Amino acid sequence: MKRLPMRKIRDVLRLSAEGLSTRQIAASLAIGRTTLRGYIDRATELGLGWPLPAEMSDTDLERCLFHRAHQNTQRIETQPDWAYIHRELRRKGVTLSLLWEEHRADHPEGYGYSRFCELYTRWEGKLSPVMRQRHPAGERLFVDYAGHTIDVIDPETGEVRTAQLFVATLGASSYTFAEATWTQSLPDWISSHVRAFGFLGGVTAQVVSDNLKAGVTKACFYDPVINRTYADLATHYDTAVVPARPHKPKDKAKVEGAVLLVERWILARLRNRQFFSLGDVNAAIRPLLDQLNDKVSRHLGASRKQLFEQLDKPALKPLPTAPYVYAEWKKCRAGLDYHVAIDKHYYSVPYQLLKKELWARITARTVEVFHVGQRVASHVRTSGNGRHSTQREHMPAHHKFREDWTPQRIIARAVRVGPNVATFAEVVMRERKHPEQGYRSCLGVIRLADKFGAARLDAACRRALEINARSYSSLQSILKNGLESKPRTRATEEPAITHPNIRGADYFH
Repeated sequence: MKRLPMRKIRDVLRLSAEGLSTRQIAASLAIGRTTLRGYIDRATELGLGWPLPAEMSDTDLERCLFHRAHQNTQRIETQPDWAYIHRELRRKGVTLSLLWEEHRADHPEGYGYSRFCELYTRWEGKLSPVMRQRHPAGERLFVDYAGHTIDVIDPETGEVRTAQLFVATLGASSYTFAEATWTQSLPDWISSHVRAFGFLGGVTAQVVSDNLKAGVTKACFYDPVINRTYADLATHYDTAVVPARPHKPKDKAKVEGAVLLVERWILARLRNRQFFSLGDVNAAIRPLLDQLNDKVSRHLGASRKQLFEQLDKPALKPLPTAPYVYAEWKKCRAGLDYHVAIDKHYYSVPYQLLKKELWARITARTVEVFHVGQRVASHVRTSGNGRHSTQREHMPAHHKFREDWTPQRIIARAVRVGPNVATFAEVVMRERKHPEQGYRSCLGVIRLADKFGAARLDAACRRALEINARSYSSLQSILKNGLESKPRTRATEEPAITHPNIRGADYFH
């Protein structure tokens, strides 16, 4: 009810005593009829009539009329624990309405809902802009690199190298992880995430990152493209990577504040120390990080670690049973030799995928190739020596044929037919500039055993060697004409007169 000046209330009581209706009094004093009726009812309940006692001042009249309101105010002796309410709001499904109902269940004379919300909003406004954001427990992990670096001195050369500072903080509790790495490159970025999840002992539903190249291949306001390796990490840990919008630092305000605290609480304390290895840096960071997480917030009355134990830890997903294996992804295409180049080594893929877009997943030990999400090849990783790793099932049929045969294998097969056949094959390949040039002749000769028999072929090879015949066609002619069993005649096979200008039949074979 709107509180009127005591002067008008006296006029209300006077006119009412004179018998005027509420409508007439409202019109006369410009007061709403509902408000007017409320004051008349309150005065009647308290036994106040006109004329009022002469000694009753306006202060006495106000105290008398609004004594009940003062009593109600006095009943609210216990203020809600706003810090507790602020923490509870970060739990999934918890609302101010629910917390108000719980408060009224414990304090029936407590605040009404609208007043309760008003007082909480006023209390929340005293928090820093970072803490003003509401983050459900276990929902988000914010990650980024600090702007400041740490100098590390090489003990052998004295060269100074800068180390980067990776920072991760939880949304609900602000529980923070920090470590030094050499670079902001993809391997360090991924490894820091793995160690951050290990530090927390669980996984959040989302990871909110900056748009650095190691994590986001293409920064876009509407449709960012996540690095394939980063997405692989998210799949392994069953989380989702949600990059902050470009040029919107408030999207990751939580980690911006955490970076500032880490720089002031950790880096500032280490500014006068010298470090000679990355391990020394992280050994110095860890106790200061524990102090930061154990520090009690004056406003919330709890430390980050306490809030983590109460809020985030129970809500985190469990870590996967198998450790994450770091793997880089590379988009590639197979050349005409159906091989993809990975770190100066060539790995085969099915020949049907020539010039197709492929993805290679590269770990320390293996190289896997995928096409349209399906794995099509897997190789043991080999050092970059410029050579080829080829699997037989990836080759076309005519390449398999050549791949199957080597000089040793051809000779071994010829031995099974006959010793002269083996000698013939060996001579043919030895006399060629490249052994491969004699493969077809040798294989053709060996297959003649199927038609003419092994014994005849062996005898024919002996005759061919005697007359220096080194071709498949000559050997076939010997077999067709049955010459392998006939004795050699000088007239047909050797020149009648020995003379340099008379070449004889042997010259033409």
